Amino acid sequence: MLQNPKEEKYCLIWHESGNKTKAYRESHPNSANWKDVTIHNKASALSKRGDIMARFSELQNEALASHGITIKSLLDELDEARVIAITAETPQSSAAISATMNKAKLVGLDKNVLEVNANVTTRATLDDFYN
Repeated sequence: MLQNPKEEKYCLIWHESGNKTKAYRESHPNSANWKDVTIHNKASALSKRGDIMARFSELQNEALASHGITIKSLLDELDEARVIAITAETPQSSAAISATMNKAKLVGLDKNVLEVNANVTTRATLDDFYN
């Protein structure tokens, strides 16, 4: 729990609604007459602070645990959906591919990895990649 009540309320509302701007507006009553862009910028900046991110993550983990959701349970559900898609009377390959890609996302395999080698020179422009 955060020391600052406004920041704690911000995290709770953000977690519940998924909307940082709404969370800022409701947790900071003095922002009622501010421009939307100002509130959006303040909410965005607040959400990037380490203590706020940690509290938000804590709230997410608590919610997942209370519902018994784990990466394994989600992977199992995606496996089941993939099997159903493939074995349907009319196989649904796009649904099977979607299930496979969502599994990859859950375990972090959807990220592009760039390996850096000290013997490789960097390119100055994007044109270098196309020549």
